[in-house]
Amino acid sequence: MDQPLIPDVALVDNTEQRTPLVLVLDCSGSMAGEPIEQLNQGLQLLEQELKQDVIAAKRVRLLVVQYGGLDAAEAVGDWHDAMDFSAPRLLANGTTPTGKAVDLALARIEEEKQGFRQAGVAYTRPWLFLMSDGQPTDDWRVAAQRCREAELANKVAVFPIAVGAGARADALGEFSARGDAGVKRLDGLKFQELFLWLSASMKVVSQARPGGQAQLPAVDGWASVEV
Repeated sequence: MDQPLIPDVALVDNTEQRTPLVLVLDCSGSMAGEPIEQLNQGLQLLEQELKQDVIAAKRVRLLVVQYGGLDAAEAVGDWHDAMDFSAPRLLANGTTPTGKAVDLALARIEEEKQGFRQAGVAYTRPWLFLMSDGQPTDDWRVAAQRCREAELANKVAVFPIAVGAGARADALGEFSARGDAGVKRLDGLKFQELFLWLSASMKVVSQARPGGQAQLPAVDGWASVEV
């Protein structure tokens, strides 16, 4: 029998509608050096941009899931409203268990939605922002299918990002209902531009009504999204 969730104090104190964002970030050994440094700077930029927006600061909920090490995937802390979010300092090492990380992210999204319903807080469709610079090293295909099905059922919006020439865009495409067409390849290490786009998108989506459409900042193939 399911145990009732302990109410999140943030949801009691702040009853604004929420936009959940899970950042599923590749921290494998191939990200060592400049890539992980640029990624950390991008996370700090995202934190700053969201905190500066009065509405997004109260409505965007963030969770970071990192994967690497010895086929390990873990949430870095818990969900936080943007106004309380502190960008973690990520380190790079190990393998690329993409499937395990996505499974964890999907489970945490469903738990968070249950918490919203229990607290009577409205929410827009969660975003799963999946980033990798390599090839999955675990048994990832079942997780990819589960992720596609969740997107087709409007349970989540998936945004796969291929970092660098070594990233398997074809594998990342299997996590999205849009397939390869839904994958964006990061030009060089332009993490700052990417996170500026993400923060601008969160500002737009956080102001949209659940079930509607949001017009995203101009990026090829990601013009609008259901919320």
